[in-house]
Amino acid sequence: LSKSQDDEIGDGTTGVVVLAGSLLEQAEQLLDRGIHPIRIADGYEAAAKVACDHLKSIAEHFEFDAETNKEPLIQTAMTTLGSKIVNKCQRKFAEMAVDAVLSVADFERRDVDFELIKVEGKVGGHLEDSMLVHGVIVDKDMSHPQMPKHIEDARLAILTCPFEPPKPKTKHELLVESVEDYKALRKYEFEKFNSMIDQVKETGANLVICQWGFDDEANHLLLHRELPAVRWVGGPEIELIAIATGGRIVPRFEELTKEKLGFAGNVRELSFGTTKERMLVIEKCANSRAVTAFLRGGNKMIVEEAKRSLHDALCVVRNLVRDSHIVYGGGAAELSCSLRVGQAADADSAGLEQYAMRAFADSLENVVLALAENSGLPPIETLADLKVRQVRENCPRLGVDCLERGTNDMKEQHVIETLSSKRAQIMLAVQLCKMILKIDDIRETVDQEAPMYNM
Repeated sequence: LSKSQDDEIGDGTTGVVVLAGSLLEQAEQLLDRGIHPIRIADGYEAAAKVACDHLKSIAEHFEFDAETNKEPLIQTAMTTLGSKIVNKCQRKFAEMAVDAVLSVADFERRDVDFELIKVEGKVGGHLEDSMLVHGVIVDKDMSHPQMPKHIEDARLAILTCPFEPPKPKTKHELLVESVEDYKALRKYEFEKFNSMIDQVKETGANLVICQWGFDDEANHLLLHRELPAVRWVGGPEIELIAIATGGRIVPRFEELTKEKLGFAGNVRELSFGTTKERMLVIEKCANSRAVTAFLRGGNKMIVEEAKRSLHDALCVVRNLVRDSHIVYGGGAAELSCSLRVGQAADADSAGLEQYAMRAFADSLENVVLALAENSGLPPIETLADLKVRQVRENCPRLGVDCLERGTNDMKEQHVIETLSSKRAQIMLAVQLCKMILKIDDIRETVDQEAPMYNM
């Protein structure tokens, strides 16, 4: 369930699990009272429809401008990161997420291509050392330590063919029976290597990105001919470099032309303190839409959690680009929906479904109770106070003041959630409960290999 929410929306994974668990708990009580599972499922579905319609009615249009006014997007991303392990760098990660999404967003089609956003992590340093690179970061370094570490106005030849002499495809033997044979073989290899380097240099390339490796002789020759190279670059990285630099992936040296080269304004090597680990940064690319978020952390667990947190923030900003409607967090939306579903159960519903609808309303309140309890507030008192105030003031923005800022108005606290996320939470939780309620019985097979003991 959590994974479905993560795949669909990218955020709200905890909320959907809390809601589904509460719905199943309420369903168990209704079953004990003799209500048929199908009637419960129908009631839940009717309540979900009422809740989604109400969410749409209380949702507000989210105003932002990619050029001049990014602050509302940053505030929304900060709401997502507030409950994550990276919350001490909440602002920095939110800005990274917003800049990354706006760099690759297509506002005409209202779509964001996540293929152009790469997230790389490296153990070491602090979370504060994380950065967004408008280009590509590859976990490789120059093939020779004496090659230049910084190249301006790089013209990249992106190759999937190795720097080595051609070999027969079938099994073969090469007999070297004398010194002359060895010298002839070495001369042949040298000429072939030189020919390959000449073909690359004739196009004007000053950096080679190669998918395959090459031996020390070819490496030395590349250094001697002043042609920097990077070897053993994986397939996905090769494709991303090609997209970012506007180059073409070339499978044979004979096909390499000036038009197929990629361009990058700056290629540099990143080194990390006293370690030997290095990474290659390709910046100011021809296709400026490709970006890489480079995350640091004290250990592998922190880096992986930072990746997951940033992914959630990216998804939230992506959702706002797709659909710019928001509701307010802190349990405000759930409580407002709970009140509306309760009214619908009393006024519009006839039959046994009204019991399921009231149970659905109670389940939504459990989200508010959980928030209050986790914040160290008295749960029942907080819920009762908020219900009274929402009804009296007719204000669906009132939620739990988790950080004790002195106001329950989530608009003032900038606690914002996307409408699509909240709607997906409700629908996914209800669909899961319906599926479980329609299970009649469970048959378990006995393990035949288990030893049988006669009593």
